[in-house]
Amino acid sequence: MAEELITPKNLEKSKQGSFLPIIIISIASIIIAFEWNDIPAIKNAVHSVLNPSAGALLNWNLTLGMLIIVFIITLITTVIQKYTTDQKALKELREEQKLLQSEMKKYEAHPEKLAELSKKQMEIIPKTFKLTSRAVLFTGIPFILFFRWFNDTFTVLGNPMFFGFLSWFWFYFIFTIIFSSFLRKWMKVV
Repeated sequence: MAEELITPKNLEKSKQGSFLPIIIISIASIIIAFEWNDIPAIKNAVHSVLNPSAGALLNWNLTLGMLIIVFIITLITTVIQKYTTDQKALKELREEQKLLQSEMKKYEAHPEKLAELSKKQMEIIPKTFKLTSRAVLFTGIPFILFFRWFNDTFTVLGNPMFFGFLSWFWFYFIFTIIFSSFLRKWMKVV
């Protein structure tokens, strides 16, 4: 049996990991989302955990409770993103992308050079995606469970509108962006 030599390339490849766990978690999340009403054990377990906690916040004050819930989810997601990604490598890849973009602007009139730079830029995308998608391993299923719970809860509440015009989804979406941009800057997450 031949042993594989440890080379810098092999070592780097082993550090990057595989997409398989991310694919498995994503498929599991989709199955949970679609089978939510057909598998009462999942639905009941999630409701038994979230009704007394997040549900209590919503019952206390719908808008402030939802703001607190969105902030907590965003904070947890940001912390997970920070500590499950190689921030240094991600920062280097982003810097490399910026340099390539500025180079591409310089060579807009030179199709050959532009094609070469574009090829280099395309090589960075999978690396960046692999680094940033690791957080899905920890947040994919909880995120889907929370969304299904939100949908059930707000349906029971008669689909109230926040600020008179925002559904729970848009409220969540907008405030996640706001909180995330603040938290990512504050915690220095790339």
